[in-house]
Amino acid sequence: MPFNLGTVFPDFKGETDQGPIQFHEWLGNSWAILFSHPRDFTPVCTTELGRAALLSGEFERRGVKMIALSCDSAQSHRDWIKDLEGYCSLDGGKFPYPIIADADRTLAVKFGMLDPDELNNEGMPLTARVVYVIGPDHKVKALVAYPATTGRNFNEILRLIDSLQLVAKHNVVTPVDWQSGDKVIVPPTIAEKDLATLYPLGVETKPLPSGKGYLRYTPQPN
Repeated sequence: MPFNLGTVFPDFKGETDQGPIQFHEWLGNSWAILFSHPRDFTPVCTTELGRAALLSGEFERRGVKMIALSCDSAQSHRDWIKDLEGYCSLDGGKFPYPIIADADRTLAVKFGMLDPDELNNEGMPLTARVVYVIGPDHKVKALVAYPATTGRNFNEILRLIDSLQLVAKHNVVTPVDWQSGDKVIVPPTIAEKDLATLYPLGVETKPLPSGKGYLRYTPQPN
């Protein structure tokens, strides 16, 4: 079963294309994304992990570590990385993030990552396109799951992380289609008398037919 928001993501030992890891030790006190894909040497996965590699600098700038997982061997990952580098025209050298080998599906089962509708040639289920966003406290901050047939939007994952990191520091929430730098929303739990103290940049209330005054915008805090 997938892990619920707010639960500690469990520690585990894993083998990757870059060697063995102990997850919590590797994670340290950083943010991280752990994202699974169905299998190596497949077209959608190649576009996804190639795009993730191209965006690795954006994740690093946000202090977010990246690690992938599929039901393939570490050697398969190492061989496939050459295709990923070719697809996205990456220079040779160390690939920007490790890929966990989970050929026996132990981790995929534990983390609720299997897609029952996506099977290999032996009829065994493969991993879906799952993303866990994990905070510095090792807790799950967000969970996204796509079927094997639909590639993920890694720019949206970056947007999600921007929101998670912002609201972790400031008492605000982010509205639909929010992008970093846009106005944010004052939570409805904040009393009117506290607005001036908590939001010195000002608060704008959007008039609505109910007249309840709950939709309150403020500039994004730094």
